[in-house]
Amino acid sequence: MTLDSTAVLTTRTLTELDHARLTKYADGLPASAIQSVLDNAELVAPSEIAGDVVTMRSRVQVVAPTGDRERRTLTLSYPLDADPSTGCISVLSPVGTALLGLRVGDMANWVAPDGSGGQLQVAAIAYQPEASGEHLL
Repeated sequence: MTLDSTAVLTTRTLTELDHARLTKYADGLPASAIQSVLDNAELVAPSEIAGDVVTMRSRVQVVAPTGDRERRTLTLSYPLDADPSTGCISVLSPVGTALLGLRVGDMANWVAPDGSGGQLQVAAIAYQPEASGEHLL
């Protein structure tokens, strides 16, 4: 399979609702990293997702594995809500796809379409809709 960006193809945990919504986005795309994540996902009900899993609309604190390790906050967003200048990144971006379904402590790895790569560690989840009782957002 040829991917325009690559996220590590390990099993991720996704809510059934996130999976259903993201499948609609992925259906219109050529082979993509998000489709690989969806195809390999372990699905759980929104009310049963662990609080340390990155879900849609989660606000995640990440650190680079090298350098100053300063925490940055990113919010995993649907494409129409993405605004990188405010830290809202699209789930369809290489970084967003790499973060989806990871747990605190996991490493997100990706390769962008231009061939550059990156890596961020999930340091904490500052907000997860499901952990806050917001299961249908």
